[in-house]
Amino acid sequence: MATDDLNLPELEATGKVLAKPISAEEEAERREKFAADLAPMFDVPVSVQAVIGRTTMEVSELMHLGEGSVLELDRRVGEAIDIYVNSRLVARGEIVVVDDRLGVTMTEIIKNAGG
Repeated sequence: MATDDLNLPELEATGKVLAKPISAEEEAERREKFAADLAPMFDVPVSVQAVIGRTTMEVSELMHLGEGSVLELDRRVGEAIDIYVNSRLVARGEIVVVDDRLGVTMTEIIKNAGG
């Protein structure tokens, strides 16, 4: 197949790549600059929710709940939980235990969720 048959705008007619490859040092510098550009965003608070399930009940049922009450949720054991950032679904994951605390491991990132 000739180069003319390919639609490769990054190649000249001679077949040479227009952009030169960058070194590991240049890549590290680019990443540092990118991180520095994002630094003002690091202090922006966000709300993160890990939803293990949902249920619906009447207020009268809610008033009868007490210590030891069990709520049936709409999820099965082992089913992925939803992870929301600022009320937007961004990932799914699994519950894990880390040093006697509950945590979440993200197993799937949701792309283009909610536009």
